Parts: sequence; C-alpha cells; structure tokens
Amino acid sequence: MATQQHPPPGACPAPMKATSNGSFQGENPLDYALPLIILQICLVVAFTRFLAFLLKPLRQPRVIAEIIGGVLLGPSALGRSERFLNTVFPKKSMTVLETLANIGLLFFLFLVGLELDIKSILRTGKKSLGIALAGITLPFALGIGTSFVLRSTVLKGANQAPLLVFMGVSLSITAFPVLARILAELKLLTTDLGRIAMSAAAVNDVAAWVLLALAIALSSSSSSLIAVWVLLSGAAFVLFAVFVIRPVLSLMARRSPEGEPVKELYVCITLSMVLAASFVTDTIGIHALFGAFVVGIIMPKEGPFAGVLIEKIEDMVSGLFLPLYFAASGLKTNVATIRGATSWGLLLLVILNACFGKIVGTVVVAWSCKVPLRESLALGFIMNTKGLVELIVLNIGKDRKVLNDQAFAILVLMALFTTFITTPILMAIYKPARKGVPYKHRTIQRKDTETEFRILACFHSTRNIPSLINLVESSRGRKRGKLCLYAMHLMELSERSSAIAMVQKARNNGLPFWDKKRDDRDYIVIAFEAYQQLSSVTVRPMTAISALSSIHEDICASAHRKRAALILLPFHKHQRLDGAMESLGHTFHLVNRRALQHAPCSVGIFVDRGLGGTTQVVASEVSYSVVVPFFGGLDDCEALAYGMRMAEHPGIKLTVVKFVAPKGTSLTFGSDAPGVISIDLLRGDNDQVGDDAIISDFKSIASKNQESITLEERLVESSQEIAGVLKSMNKCNLFLVGRMAPTAPLMDTKSAEYCSELGPVGCFLASSEFSTTASVVVLQQYNPTLNLHPLVEEEESDDANEVPDTPMGERAQ
Repeated sequence: MATQQHPPPGACPAPMKATSNGSFQGENPLDYALPLIILQICLVVAFTRFLAFLLKPLRQPRVIAEIIGGVLLGPSALGRSERFLNTVFPKKSMTVLETLANIGLLFFLFLVGLELDIKSILRTGKKSLGIALAGITLPFALGIGTSFVLRSTVLKGANQAPLLVFMGVSLSITAFPVLARILAELKLLTTDLGRIAMSAAAVNDVAAWVLLALAIALSSSSSSLIAVWVLLSGAAFVLFAVFVIRPVLSLMARRSPEGEPVKELYVCITLSMVLAASFVTDTIGIHALFGAFVVGIIMPKEGPFAGVLIEKIEDMVSGLFLPLYFAASGLKTNVATIRGATSWGLLLLVILNACFGKIVGTVVVAWSCKVPLRESLALGFIMNTKGLVELIVLNIGKDRKVLNDQAFAILVLMALFTTFITTPILMAIYKPARKGVPYKHRTIQRKDTETEFRILACFHSTRNIPSLINLVESSRGRKRGKLCLYAMHLMELSERSSAIAMVQKARNNGLPFWDKKRDDRDYIVIAFEAYQQLSSVTVRPMTAISALSSIHEDICASAHRKRAALILLPFHKHQRLDGAMESLGHTFHLVNRRALQHAPCSVGIFVDRGLGGTTQVVASEVSYSVVVPFFGGLDDCEALAYGMRMAEHPGIKLTVVKFVAPKGTSLTFGSDAPGVISIDLLRGDNDQVGDDAIISDFKSIASKNQESITLEERLVESSQEIAGVLKSMNKCNLFLVGRMAPTAPLMDTKSAEYCSELGPVGCFLASSEFSTTASVVVLQQYNPTLNLHPLVEEEESDDANEVPDTPMGERAQ
C-alpha cells in the first residue's frame, strides 16, 4: 500500500489519519497521527528529563530543563535540520500536538488553582500585600515603556493597547509554582522570607491572571465595546462558578469523608466541570485556561477530595502532557531571529527592565517594611522568578498576533534567564546560616535530673504514632510537666507539584499545626492533641519537608534550635504481619546514618514492634517490662540513664543485666569484626569510672524500689552465651541498649540484616529471628569530640556559661 502523499509546498497540509496499517504494509507510521504523537511524547519527555538530570547539580527547577528542551528541539537548534523537523515535528502534526498539550495545560492549571487558597490570600498581611503590589506596579510600568520601544523597532504596526498590557503582564509575573519549588529546594519555605515570598507570589499570580484576561479581551476584539462585553461575561462566569459550581463541589467534598474511598462518579463530574468551564471561557473569548484555573481556585481545599483529584491526574499531566506544551512553545521560538545590534540590545533592555522593576520595586517596599536589607534583596530575586505562566502569556500573545517571532524569542529568553539566575544568586546573597547558641543538656545522663527533658521524636507515617506516644509516656519520669516533646513528621519533597501544596500546609517549626481552624483534622493532629490533653507533657508537632538526601539537616538543626537532649528516629524497617522485618528503602537507612553523624545531642533509633499495642495507652494503664543489657561504655551509660528515668513511671518494671567477662578477658572475646577494635579507641580512659558511677547510682535507686527495679550480673564466656541470655528475655516489651557496646557482634556482620547504625547488640535485638514483640531503642550518647562536622555553627552568647534548658514558662514559645 502506498504511503500518504505530501501536499505541494505552500498548500495546507492534509489532515492526518489516526493509525497506520504498519510498516509491513508499506506505510510509514510517522505519516499517521497516533504513532507520531507517541514518538513526540517519548522524545520530549526523555530529552527534558535528561536535561533536568544535567541541571540538577545547579539546583535548577525542572521547568528550566523543560523550557531549554523545548527551545533546543525547535528551529533554534535541532530543528534547524529540515529533515528532523519534517520527520518528527511536521506542520501537519502541530494541531494534534498543541491540542494534547493544551488539554494537559488545562488540568495543570486546575492543579495550580488547587494550590492557591483564596482565604489565605484574603488574609495576606500588609507587608506581603505591599511587596506584591510593588512587584507588580513598577515592572508593569516598565513593561509599558518597553512596549513603546518594541513597537518602534521589531513590532511596527502592532496594536498598541493589547501590546501595552501583554508587555506589562509578561514583565510583572511571578511564577508561583516555580518560586515554591525553589524555596523548598533551598529549605526556605518555612522561614519568614519564604512565607512573605509565598504570600506575595500568590497575590501576584491572581493579579496576573486578571490582567491577562484584560489583555486577551483587548487583543481579540476589534472594538472597545466587544472588549467590555468579553470582560463582563468573564466576570459573570466567575460569579457563576462561585455561587453555582462551588456548592456542587462542596457537596461532593462533604460526601467524601476521611478514611473512605472517593466515588469515581465525583472524580468524573469534577474533571468534566474543568473541561466544561474551559469551553465556556473559550467561547466567551478570554481563553480556555481561565475556566480550569477558576475551578481549581474555588475547589474546597478541606478533606481528602482535593488530594484524591491531585493523585488521579498529576503524574499523567505533569509527567507526559505538560512537557508537550514546552515543546510546542519551543517550536515557535527561533533564537536565530535575534540578530543584529538592535535585536540583542532589545533583549538586554527587556532583561534589565524585568529584573530592575521586579527587584527594585520589591526591595524598596520590603526594606521600608523593616525587612533586613539582605533578606529584601533575596526577596527581590525570588519574586523575579518566571516560568510556565510566563510562557502561557507569551504563547497567547503570539497566537493573537500581538507578538511576532522575534519579539517572542526575546521574551522567552528573558523568562529563561531571569528564572535561571534565581537559585545561584539566592544561594550567594542569602545563606540563612544555621547558627545557634550552645546549650547544656544534650544527653539523657546528667547531674541535674530535675531539669526539663526534651525529646525530638521523628516519624514517617501514622503507623508509628501509637508506639511513639507510648514510648514518650514511659519516658515522662516522676514529676509531671518535666518532659517536652517535639514530634516531627518527616515528609519527602518529591518532584511532584502537589508536594508544594503539602509544603504550604506545613507550619513553621515548633508551632502546633492544630492552632489553625481546620475541618480535616487528620489522625496525626488528633493523636498528639489527645496525648497533650491527657498528660501534662508539652507537645509541639513539627513538619520537616525535604529531599531524603538532606532531611537529616532539618532534623539536626531543629534539635539544636529546640535544645533537645534526645532525637528519636524510626528504624528504616517495619514489622510485617508475619513478624519479619521489611525495609522501607535504602534512602531511609541513610537518613538515620547521617543523623547519627551530625546530631547535636544523643540519638535513639526506635525499632517498633508494637509497643503498647496499636493504640495509645493512658498513663494509668502503662505496664511494660523494660530490659537494659549493660556492657559498659558511654552509649550503655546513656541507655541505663534512660532506663532509670523510665523506672520513675509506676507502670514500668526495669531489669538491668550487667554482662561480665571472666578475669583476664574482655567482652569482645578476641573478635576482629569491624567496629569492635575501634571501640576502646573511641572511649576515654574514664569510661570504667563512668560505668561504676552509674551502676552505683542505679543500685542506690534499686534499693529503694526493689519490686520494680532489679539488677542481674551474668558471667559470660562467649558471644553465644550473651545471645542466649538476651533470647531468654525476648518476651519483655522494650530493650534499651547502647549503640557501641564493647562486645563482639552477636550476628554475622555480612548478613543482610546487619545494620552498623544499630551496633553489635542492637542488630541482634532488631533481627527478625530474635523476637516479634519486643521493641528496641538503640542509643548513642552525644560525644562532642566525635561531632567533627556539626550542621549548626555555635556562637557564644554574651554570658560565658552555656544556655541552660528553656525555663518551664517559656516552653510554648
């Protein structure tokens, strides 16, 4: 069968058939729409992901790679080859490509609308509002001035009114999703700078869409009367969406309670509403994108309904369809049209005006609002971020014949340049130094036992919360109110755009995230709020959202800032129903290792086997058997000190097993396993004195409470005997053990279950064969001589002494 005939030059390309009969029938699949669009999607996605990988060391957002990828695939680079362009991106395929790209864009802007909370925008403080208005007004004015220069040079004869507005909008836009991604990558989102930037960018985003609607109305109308009708119809649509569509969405959201699956019908209705709204706004004449964006904004943010919608469409839209929009935009961008001194001068002028207007306008207002100069400057560069919305504006301008090829290329390069420089300049001028004041109580073992005990307890999911609360309740000690708990939810910052919505919900570190009125009171909030009310323990929930490769920095910095004595980390394995330990992944394993290396205080790794069952146990019902295997050394002293603190709780029965080697030998039994030889080198000469002192203190306490505290001495002659003694006690509820216990490993160090961060004894206790009921806490005592690379730079305070724990009355701050 013959292939499709190509039309003669200058003629309109014939419509493409959907599918071919295959190459064996003599047909070229690239002459048909479906196989060609599949090839285009695969090529664009693979190419942009490869560029994103190359740019990752520069910490550039993925949108930069997608813009560059689109430009390189177009006539500026690869597209200079006519053969490549006619084969992969022929003109007859552009209708299908752009239609599919715009459908993806509709749903992406629906997701962007979901991230914008109008209630939060309306509550925006005067400072953020002033910064937002300044960041719009001055660039908009400079954009108007730039439009006159462009109209007298490369845009002769262009319609003045729409060009004024398009240039003003293109220079004044701040890309809200891109800005949020950059702030999250640099760990600035929960800082004052990040909060101001996010609030100002949200206001800027809404204002930009309103101005863009005006620009589209002006560009698509031959008379001012028609433009007025378009704007009035757009305003009527917004009112219809608020008073008619929103109640329907709210009804579906209320009928999708937490813990129950969202009905497929509700998802279908909502996505159909997005498309219907897009059809209406396109019919009005403002653009189909506005309908999708408005539906996203009015969508109820409470409850699981919005989250389910994001999960349903996000990966497909942002992973496959959205890169097509950048490719379609890149195919319209021909950098070769920028030639001659005039064109390059215009490019420089546009970049300077865009940067000057946004940065200077923001800096002046921020500085007048008493924001420090360096932070004001950083804020100016952050607000200068462009991105997808900028490309949307430029593409609409080109489609409406407001911009020609040369002006379009100039403005695309401006958007690329201003976004590209944001991260490196921000890192250079604003480094929020992790500085802190030295504090005293960094360990559980301390002379003054009356001081407040602060724990930073980390968790990945709700699975660990009941056991974690039961462990903390056991640690409360004799006197009520002596314990302060900082519960940190560790959340991975993924490449998904919805991760930014998650970040927005995270409160500033140290502040309770239930102090804001909210209907979707999730399990985490309820659990910790209930525990705080039932006990006198001060609970401060926190959220750390970061890449897993650097989340240990958030953990250690927060521990120092909160002056914690103990960091509790979840073990990277969890217990399955059959009792076997299953790994959550190597990245979680590395988080614990890095935290152990850089922690500013003692660290405990919690191997959870259901301490107290699957529910939180009230104080009066706590009844646990706790065993502390004692071999000697700093870490074992820390474990014993923790056990002694637990023994103050009336529901805890503590047993300390002191292992003793025969005279003339040590508990290492001549082992040359990794880590054993270095133990004695790591510990000082005073270790034996410390061991004797804490054992003496323990005996003194045990003599006063013989019913619940016991000390056993076991003479052992091999590591097998140690293992046998521990196995005989595996019916207890909890083991407390030092990480670097001076003994031979109790299991094969080459075993897949051996984890160096648990030490020679902890690995054995955490193994699947040891027990299915006994939880384990492996403790490492803080040792300043080993913390050679602290993440927090300590500065001496005015007083010569170290800062003590925060007085009881200041805990809420």
